Amino acid sequence: MATVTEKERSELTHPDVRSYGEVNTDILQMLSRPGKAWWFLLGLSIAGIGLLAFSWGNQIINGIGLAGLNTPVGWGAYITTFVFWVGIAHSGTLISAILYLFRARWRQSIYRAAEAMTVFAVMTAGLFPLIHLGRVWHAYWLFPYPNQRMLWPNFKSPLVWDVFAVSTYFTVSSLFFLLGLIPDIAAARDQAKKGTLRQKFYSLTAFGWRGTDRQWHHFGKAYLYLAALATPLVLSVHSVVSWDFAMGIVPGWHATIFAPYFVAGAIFSGVAMVITILVPIRKVFGLESYLTTRHFDAMAKLCLVTGLIVFYAYLTEFFMAWYSAEDPERRVFWNRVFGHYWWATWIMLICNGLIPIMLWFKRVRHSIAALFVISIFINIGMWFERFVIIVTSLSHEFIPFAWNVYRPSVTEMGIVIGTFGWFFFWFLLFIRLFPPVAIAEIKEVLPPPMRPKKKEVGR
Repeated sequence: MATVTEKERSELTHPDVRSYGEVNTDILQMLSRPGKAWWFLLGLSIAGIGLLAFSWGNQIINGIGLAGLNTPVGWGAYITTFVFWVGIAHSGTLISAILYLFRARWRQSIYRAAEAMTVFAVMTAGLFPLIHLGRVWHAYWLFPYPNQRMLWPNFKSPLVWDVFAVSTYFTVSSLFFLLGLIPDIAAARDQAKKGTLRQKFYSLTAFGWRGTDRQWHHFGKAYLYLAALATPLVLSVHSVVSWDFAMGIVPGWHATIFAPYFVAGAIFSGVAMVITILVPIRKVFGLESYLTTRHFDAMAKLCLVTGLIVFYAYLTEFFMAWYSAEDPERRVFWNRVFGHYWWATWIMLICNGLIPIMLWFKRVRHSIAALFVISIFINIGMWFERFVIIVTSLSHEFIPFAWNVYRPSVTEMGIVIGTFGWFFFWFLLFIRLFPPVAIAEIKEVLPPPMRPKKKEVGR
């Protein structure tokens, strides 16, 4: 493990935090009885889940014709939101695995929330292959297993690629997330009253953790191996999602830039979502000593770097469409800026290209309120980015008489809005059941406790 200098310690934690006991007290108090604000947000999330269940149930009963999908726009808001949630999930793996391997100390306060966000975002993204399937009761046909039908999935289908990508990503991310939780669950177990249901729950989920040297040794090895295993997923999973598009001979899609472009966009939107989530948690629970300005400054710089890559990819797409001298390519990109979906394109360009420029300024990066607002704009822009890529290309393909205009239906938007309720429902439960800030790793960067000076010899 890399050593931490005194300067790094002072930047990563507030100087008022002096002891391990204070860390336990400050973070575990988040698991106490929830307040009115938590119940209000949970109620909104449950209402969102109700909207999702009603809209999806209505579509199952009456058919996928309730969606606004048409010919040639067979993909719409569902696939847009699927790609959006898969992208959101990427920052958790980046912060928890890649930055762990590079020993970036500023990740220690934020990686737990990012990992939880990853798991719940993948759970949300996993709904959309089922929703878009229409006949959801046939979903098991997508998995390759010996069966009486003598049928196998079509491995040329992007839907099958998505099933494998999401299931693999969910499995590895969940293992990584649950492994890191074990020492902190044990801390919550030791503080809970004996004999209570909470204490029994933590005793079960701590898997007998006692903090011995042998346990820490095996924990460190397992965490390192899982981090090394999870790291390629950041590149591979969203690359597979990008190939859903790049493998199709569709104007605006068939490009080799899509894999790195999508990966950078995923990290861009994911880190922005981490900021969006952590700012209210920091304020409500008084965690200014653990989520310092330096942590938000580092996340803002990561947003700035990936945002510049994404904006460069936008410009590259427009340039290559013009340089190719292909009429279908030129028409698609002209339609993006000045056609039926000009408003979506300009929202994308402003939110993802212009607004993040403010992150160049240190004063903005150190303003928590400004970062919160910018992060919301980034996520709005990233949803519209996927919408623009999907809809503008499909609605203006090669044959002019087949062009059509796609408008999301009420059912589609009910499902899209409802998935946000589904995501935040699980996240709100998480912050009340498990420590959302890593207790064990925070202690690694604590400044040394104040000690009385040794008396001089002879006095």
